[in-house]
Amino acid sequence: MNYKNIFRVESSEKNLFGKLSTIYTAFDRDGKKVPAKFLPKPIRQEAFNTKQCIAVTAQGGITLVDASQFDTANIVLEETSTTTSTIEVPVEHQEVLNFIHSSYSLKPKGLMMSELKWKYLIRGAVRGKNIMMTGPAGCGKTMAAKCVVNALDRPDYYFNLGATQDPRATLIGNTHFNTDSGTYFSESNFVKAIQTPNAVILLDELSRAHPDAWNILMTVLDSGQRYLRLDEASGQETIKVADNVTFIATANIGNEYTSTRVMDKALMDRFTIVEMDVLSEADENSLLTYMFPNVDSTTIGNVAKIATLTRSESSNDTARINSGISTRTTVELCGLVFDGFSLQEAAEVTIYPQYDSTGGVDSERTFVKQIVQKFCDDGTSEDLFNEEEMATADDDNN
Repeated sequence: MNYKNIFRVESSEKNLFGKLSTIYTAFDRDGKKVPAKFLPKPIRQEAFNTKQCIAVTAQGGITLVDASQFDTANIVLEETSTTTSTIEVPVEHQEVLNFIHSSYSLKPKGLMMSELKWKYLIRGAVRGKNIMMTGPAGCGKTMAAKCVVNALDRPDYYFNLGATQDPRATLIGNTHFNTDSGTYFSESNFVKAIQTPNAVILLDELSRAHPDAWNILMTVLDSGQRYLRLDEASGQETIKVADNVTFIATANIGNEYTSTRVMDKALMDRFTIVEMDVLSEADENSLLTYMFPNVDSTTIGNVAKIATLTRSESSNDTARINSGISTRTTVELCGLVFDGFSLQEAAEVTIYPQYDSTGGVDSERTFVKQIVQKFCDDGTSEDLFNEEEMATADDDNN
């Protein structure tokens, strides 16, 4: 059979900043290494484990073939016509296309994301774009970003900028002093990360970061600059971002997120935006069923319905609650049910504390309790108000 190319795979152990990883590397007949981003890790790993080779078919597809074909298979180069005008797709570009459009198989079942958005996300990472994952809290932004890291099989680094009190120390480093060596400068892990070729750097909670962090990142994220200045003084050392480094940020954008800041338009413009959707009832049901196969399907269906009703209510013009239940909350709730809690008990500790009880019978919490109560086993409303809420209601009426 004729192939456009054929590769053998070798494995090696590599220590990346204290993390031991198995690297599967593909080589062509000339001994040239194939960049990892062009051949999915699962294919390279399977080829190595099964002692097979990876072949690119005449149609551009990827398949595994017997190792003996590495030296014997017929490699056919594409002919160019001298009589017609054609546009040749470079082999490297074809390999990128193969990876992007076959990448949906790499998406974990637990990540509810459409094929289009997953491929768009993978394409951005492969092409070295800065990617910003946006969407409501608890919808899976960080999980999606980590799934991309796993799919690409590249060195990865994580920085929670929302929890950073000193952006300069986190992104640049600190000056220290000891009696032996005096004053010295210690680079941050971020400086080490941006100097790692092919690294994927996750900037979590970017919308909660201090503006000083945004200012530091401006030149790092700018495709025309790609450097980090260690000191603002003129002529000070700059650190160049290594080749093929991809930045993936997560952000909550909207007035309902009171701890976030309105992000600088110039910073936003440096990213490709990938918006995570709020799950439909069917998708919520599918996700929870996948994660908790031993939880009763009726209970899972009820949890999905409760989440959908709260989200629908929060989006109304006359909404009685400010926000719906997140997928993070439904996962926690089902985890409690799996551990023997009743739906009512699980809601008491996971859902109700998220809603304001001020106003007693007219409060957000009471409204959500009414929704949950419809799906509890006995269908009664005896526990609709606890003693604290009843006392609050009495105080409000006096």
